[in-house]
Amino acid sequence: MIKLTLVVACALIDADNRVLIAQRPEGKTLAGLWEFPGGKLEPGERPEPALIRELHEELGITVEEPCLAPLTFASHGYDSFHLLMPLYICRKWQGTVTPREGQQLAWVRANKLRDYPMPPADIPLIAHLTDLLL
Repeated sequence: MIKLTLVVACALIDADNRVLIAQRPEGKTLAGLWEFPGGKLEPGERPEPALIRELHEELGITVEEPCLAPLTFASHGYDSFHLLMPLYICRKWQGTVTPREGQQLAWVRANKLRDYPMPPADIPLIAHLTDLLL
């Protein structure tokens, strides 16, 4: 039986309609690839509070739950697990986006997201963001 891993991700969208992506740091699985910020849910945690926690831990920002809008999701089979990842969009947060885990950050126009190498699960999400933002 394949293990199902639930991860939440967020496309933070700035006033210029650019999307924030983060590069996975050395030492992590898929290091060097670019992804939407987020992370794994803890046992018993709902997706929205998990994403709020992850955005604070990774980027130092505070997000309110009503500011998270579900956009789409990814379902991707990796060798040792199956990933299910809802993607939320967020246009409003408090604080300044700061890399707190040694990751590189980039604000990117939706039509340029394909210029950044991403994990296989993230790639299908690009089309939804492009439709939304162009």
